[in-house]
Amino acid sequence: MRKVTYFILIVGILFLGYVVFFPSPGVGPHKSNYQTIICFGDSLTYGTGASQGMDYPSQLSQMLNKPVINAGVPGDTTGRALMRLERDVISKNPDIVLITLGGNDLKNGVSKDTAFHNLREIVESIQKQGATVIIGGLKFPLQDRGFGKGYQELADQTGAVLIPNIFEGIMGNRKLMSDPIHPNDAGYKMIAQQFYEAMVS
Repeated sequence: MRKVTYFILIVGILFLGYVVFFPSPGVGPHKSNYQTIICFGDSLTYGTGASQGMDYPSQLSQMLNKPVINAGVPGDTTGRALMRLERDVISKNPDIVLITLGGNDLKNGVSKDTAFHNLREIVESIQKQGATVIIGGLKFPLQDRGFGKGYQELADQTGAVLIPNIFEGIMGNRKLMSDPIHPNDAGYKMIAQQFYEAMVS
């Protein structure tokens, strides 16, 4: 009887060790621990061009089965976003913030130095609250005035997670775009998927 008890105890210890060192796929600390999730950005976050409830934060919420706050404002530059950072992000004490900003700076002729100074202040202010930051970068070869490189430099300097090009495979594909600048429902789903994978990896 005592041998059987010892055997059951050993099997239990081995099983516990397996669970600790080889957890089930998708059950990582990121996926389970993020509670207050904020998407902070411009029209790409707001969901311009999407059907009702098909913006990327809403689709990400469905993927995570958790609430996701959409703090997107169409037309926002990094400067305007910085001005509302306290109200729309910091005051809500987020666990993770997903950022899509910079496209309007590029379009409006804001200098790279100014745009990324603002972005760095945004990222570091969020990180000081203990939150994780994921940046959705943009790349427009021969047209981005170094913005594509700027996102990588920002990620290297701050330790933020970077998706190098949130428009990868979307921009220029008529099946995924509602207009020349904004995705449609399917395009926003691809953006949501990229952020989802960055969160749970």
